[in-house]
Amino acid sequence: MIDIQTKMAGRALELLYLPEDQPCYLLDIGCGTGLSGDYLSDEGHYWVGIDISPAMLDAALDRDAEGDLLLGDMGQGIPFKPGSFDGCISISAVQWLCNANKKSDIPAKRLYRFFSSLYSVLVRGARAVLQLYPENSEQLELITTQAIKAGFTGGVVVDYPNSAKAKKFYLCLFSGPSTFLPKGLNEIDEEEEAKESTFTNERVPYKIARRGVVKKSREWVLEKKDRCRRQGKEVRPDTQYTGRNRKPRF
Repeated sequence: MIDIQTKMAGRALELLYLPEDQPCYLLDIGCGTGLSGDYLSDEGHYWVGIDISPAMLDAALDRDAEGDLLLGDMGQGIPFKPGSFDGCISISAVQWLCNANKKSDIPAKRLYRFFSSLYSVLVRGARAVLQLYPENSEQLELITTQAIKAGFTGGVVVDYPNSAKAKKFYLCLFSGPSTFLPKGLNEIDEEEEAKESTFTNERVPYKIARRGVVKKSREWVLEKKDRCRRQGKEVRPDTQYTGRNRKPRF
């Protein structure tokens, strides 16, 4: 589960289309125990997490999460000043706003309050990428309708649409003029799909998992180029010279 959460956070960060090699100030909605935030920290970004569960936030503190943590209900709005964040991600959280836990909870109103406040706290032109698990097409339409009503443009990116296990929905929202909507991923091998439903008791932090990747090495360069391709950027083809150490010229 940790591996899946980390991969979804990585994909959400790709879809944010942030400037290369520049730290940004990001909002993580439904941050839970801070697994997504760990990925953001490893990528050199600063972040603030908000979650409705005190137990989850306590676990994040126990794990020494590097971001700032806030206890709050996203359905009541995001309590930050306008233009505070360069981007926003959310992993498996937004669909919960479609549930009514008490009579006063009206999903459409809670969704609109959430999206309108999110639109406000983002820098104009910034993106929000919200990974979610809609129960049906009606629920997905309700969510996207309220987002557009709040001022966002954008749409839904679906990764692996033909896979029952690996299929993922990402709501990509733009707080400014519409830009291109990234394409969803389509290719997945059987081994990778099997991993999507594999549970493990191993707790391997993302920092340790990537410790073997040396910055500026061939593996690092190929990984970065692959990430840029998934973002829709133009990237030069890989060759035998990619990532080669060149001698200094005098």
